[in-house]
Amino acid sequence: MFQLLVSKTQSMKNDVLSGLTVSLALVPEAVAFAFVAGVEPLVGLYAAFLVGLITATIGGRPGMISGATGALAVVMVSLVAQHGVEYLFATVVLMGILQMLAGAFRLGKFIRLVPHPVMLGFVNGLAIVIFLAQMKQFKFADETGAFQWLQGSEMGMMLGLVALTMAIIHFLPKLTRAIPSSLAAILVVSLLVIFLDLDTRTVQDVLANMTGNADATIAGGLPAFSIPSVPMTFETFYIILPYAVILAAIGLIESLLTLTLIDEVTETRGRGNKECVGQGVANIVTGFFGGMGGCAMIGQSMININSGGRGRASGISAALFLLAFIVVGASLIEMIPVAALVGVMFIVVIATFEWASFRLWGKVPKADLLVVLTVTVVTVMSDLAIAVVVGVIMSALMFAWKHAKHVEFETWTESEGQTKVYLSHGPLFFASAQSFRDNFKPKSDPDDVIIDFKDSQVMDHSGIEAIDAVAERYMAAGKTLHLRHLSQECVVLLEKAGSLVEVNLIEDPDYKIADDRLA
Repeated sequence: MFQLLVSKTQSMKNDVLSGLTVSLALVPEAVAFAFVAGVEPLVGLYAAFLVGLITATIGGRPGMISGATGALAVVMVSLVAQHGVEYLFATVVLMGILQMLAGAFRLGKFIRLVPHPVMLGFVNGLAIVIFLAQMKQFKFADETGAFQWLQGSEMGMMLGLVALTMAIIHFLPKLTRAIPSSLAAILVVSLLVIFLDLDTRTVQDVLANMTGNADATIAGGLPAFSIPSVPMTFETFYIILPYAVILAAIGLIESLLTLTLIDEVTETRGRGNKECVGQGVANIVTGFFGGMGGCAMIGQSMININSGGRGRASGISAALFLLAFIVVGASLIEMIPVAALVGVMFIVVIATFEWASFRLWGKVPKADLLVVLTVTVVTVMSDLAIAVVVGVIMSALMFAWKHAKHVEFETWTESEGQTKVYLSHGPLFFASAQSFRDNFKPKSDPDDVIIDFKDSQVMDHSGIEAIDAVAERYMAAGKTLHLRHLSQECVVLLEKAGSLVEVNLIEDPDYKIADDRLA
């Protein structure tokens, strides 16, 4: 009993300290994504707090961190520019409703359709995106507004502090795990910069650059309830619906893929449908409290996992610490050097990237490697949701092509050459239908022909049409055709060849066919 109590206490401590680490890194990201979307910094910070708190409390994956994300922000920017921020809040509410419906109809299970090569490409692409996002911290805007790389001592100071941060994160766990190494690194580097008065950029400098206001701050009050000020008309609905659908889809794809990744890292199992509902509730509430909405954040989630956060308390504490920074601790957070946060994110990149991918060359099919590379490139160049869709489509087409070549036939003659038997092997579906048809030669076959489907399964309507087409060719040639071992569904759907089926209730198989006419 005592050991159990000690274990729970240790787990709670790890969750709270890990949540503090995550909250420190959340601030500049939330502000940055708010500016990408074209809204005020507090709109992003409120979203990070509300979405993070609610999903951590009722979501399907303990230890996963949610908040404002860049994937959603790039979609929001055109809506805000054309119609204003109030339309964004209304869209976020509708987005949440759609996500709740996805969970209620148990659509989260479809994340299982994402093949492993797509997951590898997603993880590697996201690691590269996180890495590239940090590069802007090594640049400054000149008089013309163009970004230039830091020079001389400024670059040296930045690189030195980043390296020190990464060294602390790497080596501290070898000495003690009493405090998350990421948190310790941020604290040590911050204190070093403050007490030695080192000349390096801080979070406050980043805010000033983003806003063009030297006195910019993240300080604010508690989020207040407000119904979005938009006309309650069908015209408004038509405006926000396309954005809501896209945002809901991107949010769920990113959240469920992050959930799957954390499942693999922690060797536990999250609940996808529950996470859909949690994300939906979080975005509905956020829309009514002036937030820009959000979804799971792979970078922050990996920081949390690497820092020892495993339970719901880690996400809850991260959200509460973030709120505390907004309300009372803004001045302290604004003193954190950017180099410390960059160092933490570089460690996340190293931990996130699947370095084992390089060992796959020559060991897995080239088609799978092509999927991994394509998804990685599309994630970096375009968008996560597009990359996943492209990867799934590529994998499906490659699977279809591979199995299309598996339709084979055994043939023999019976009754002294008067009857020819075709025994089909392999699945009959849209990709193999043409190959199936090409195997039959009605003009040269005897007058009596049997096609046996004992070792073949008809998968879809294209397969049914292929059987009908072959039957029509034999009937046109004036020959007798028999079809054996077809399922009852096949018999129902066959139009030309239905009367040719030899029904055997004992031997005939029972399987389902994907066809709208059976609905």
